[in-house]
Amino acid sequence: MRKFSTAFAVLLLVAGAVSAAFAGEGGEKADAMARAIFYGAMAIGAGVAIGAAAGGGAAGLGNAIRGVLEGMARNPNMGGKLLTTMFIGMALIETFVLYALLIAIIFLFTGIFDGKAGF
Repeated sequence: MRKFSTAFAVLLLVAGAVSAAFAGEGGEKADAMARAIFYGAMAIGAGVAIGAAAGGGAAGLGNAIRGVLEGMARNPNMGGKLLTTMFIGMALIETFVLYALLIAIIFLFTGIFDGKAGF
């Protein structure tokens, strides 16, 4: 918990420094720099989001496979039913990861966040 608090404090300091840097009037160059930082931060956020979704999906798939293998080891006669259920669950888990990828792509390429609200 201590590491999380320290990382959060550093992020707040960086955000404060960036907002102070753009507080003054700098004209067109400052607008271009602010827009570049905005789009860069948006790309980093989308990357972190899809990375978290992929990591969660991988953990879920690993748990599903482990559970099915344990179930087959305990009762080999149920192997077919367990495999069918596992494949359905794996398809659902992968669907959630693909939804996260789709949302990240929509945010990046459709201009929903075009930077006009804040700059």
